[in-house]
Amino acid sequence: MTSDYEAEYNNRARVPEHPETIAGWQRDAVAYRAEAVAEFGISYGDSPRQRYDLFKPETAKGDAIVLFIHGGYWQALDPSFFSHLARGVNGLGVPMAVAGYDLCPDVSVGAIVDQMRRAAAALWRQYSLPIVAAGHSAGGHLAACLLATDWKAVSADLPDTVVRAAYGISGLYNLKPLTETSINTALGLSFEEAERQSPLFWPAPARLALDAVVGGAESEEYLKQSRRIVDVWGLGGAQTRYEEIAGANHFTVIAGLADPASGMSRRIAQLAGA
Repeated sequence: MTSDYEAEYNNRARVPEHPETIAGWQRDAVAYRAEAVAEFGISYGDSPRQRYDLFKPETAKGDAIVLFIHGGYWQALDPSFFSHLARGVNGLGVPMAVAGYDLCPDVSVGAIVDQMRRAAAALWRQYSLPIVAAGHSAGGHLAACLLATDWKAVSADLPDTVVRAAYGISGLYNLKPLTETSINTALGLSFEEAERQSPLFWPAPARLALDAVVGGAESEEYLKQSRRIVDVWGLGGAQTRYEEIAGANHFTVIAGLADPASGMSRRIAQLAGA
């Protein structure tokens, strides 16, 4: 029996209370921007959405920068909803850049992957520090893409390893199922292009670290997405780790990022050398 991909991937329908959660993100983000040590609207590309906000700890303890990439199925939201998610690692001595990107259908998923590569390269050139890419949902996909990128092919001035670890939260690593859903109306992915943009099918980033974390209350497809990349990339030599956050749905799963005491924040800070 085939899965009902529409039901499995429609997170807003699965979690009817999601508007309240998203409104809470906005409130918490505004509050954190008011108190944080931060630089806002740093451009890394040509369009107004190609910008990041950098949130800094009072005392730096790590040896890397976290790049947080938001979700929204590559077609919704922007960094202003997620500023508060820097609170956790900031409290542990680690800076976090929260990046934006152009959205589908104005650009393709492949173009968004390239934009995130530009953002990571811009951070490396500015600070000469390796990056831990963390992302939620579509952002988890983009974080994995960054980890598996051939950076010398992007630009000769970059080191072999710009992104040394990825922390994907409820990530999408195989985009092919989405071609059978209404999500693809904006994405416009052919089956072949969906495979090309799926990091599950890319060469595994050997020796580099990928954590795939997912909410225990998410759909079976989301659980499978994270389990599969951990298995496949692990066999390819990556240091992979799978974790379920008990009771968390697709929207509440990121809550730990705002708390320095959470296991999520501590793990990302550890990946960043703190």
